[in-house]
Amino acid sequence: MDMKMDRKTSEEAGSRKSVRRQRMELRLEGAKKFWKRFCKNKGAVTGLAVFAIIVLVALFAPLIAPYSPYDNTFALKEAPSMAHLFGTDELGRDVLSRTIYGARVSLIVGVAASLLSTVIGVVIGCIAGYSNRFTSSALLKVTESFQMLPMFFVGILLSAIFGPSLALIVMVIGFMGWPSCARVVRGEFLTLREQEFVTAARSIGCKKFSIMFQEIMPSVIPQIIVNASMRMATAIMMEATLNFFGCGDPVMVSWGKLLNDSRNFVRSIPWASIAPGLAVLITVLSINLLGDGLNDALNPKLRER
Repeated sequence: MDMKMDRKTSEEAGSRKSVRRQRMELRLEGAKKFWKRFCKNKGAVTGLAVFAIIVLVALFAPLIAPYSPYDNTFALKEAPSMAHLFGTDELGRDVLSRTIYGARVSLIVGVAASLLSTVIGVVIGCIAGYSNRFTSSALLKVTESFQMLPMFFVGILLSAIFGPSLALIVMVIGFMGWPSCARVVRGEFLTLREQEFVTAARSIGCKKFSIMFQEIMPSVIPQIIVNASMRMATAIMMEATLNFFGCGDPVMVSWGKLLNDSRNFVRSIPWASIAPGLAVLITVLSINLLGDGLNDALNPKLRER
């Protein structure tokens, strides 16, 4: 009897390893096909290249920026020239240098806020998509309630209560941005949990969390990646908006802070606001192009429709 049980257990373990090996091979093949489809999309490749350049500029800002973002060059309100390619602001600070350093804060907020909202959205979406009807409906109501809250006014209110800070902006954007990810994950889980491979996993005794995160989650990751890229673009725009209205750290240099500093001098020194404005526009556009390319490459059937 014991020998039969041991043989059965070893056969089940062997079948699981075989299934996982086949699945890994399929994922590697899928990754190669994804990269080929992605490279065929010129807009996506352009978006990736532009965004990569922006990230590199932010990382190597001390080496690239010609001046410190805080130094007064004693050239007040100077128009763009060879010495100051984007001119100087009302305090004689080099606009190009401040725009380069501002990329650091804006990208940090975009990445941190999108990661926070993605993690929260994935957890809630998984639970809502794989739980019973009551739990799923309750979490859906919570998601819809959060989605109705105006992020901008919540940020203004919390800034007035706790004071302006970079952490506050990240928390507001992150905690207010998870509903879209949760809805996407929930919808995918509701569809996939009835598929044959999930039924097969249940039949061989896989536990609930193993099915959720090892069987279903890999099929949902493409949608999560696309949603996270879109959330990053939204987070960068919201950071610029909240900083423009004084909700961010007054000491740190960000694109929104530069727009806030230059709003009273739009007519006299327009270049001070044009540079950070273009930086936000180009960054968001590149992320959107990248997100569209990821969506097309990860969901080829949707593209064919």
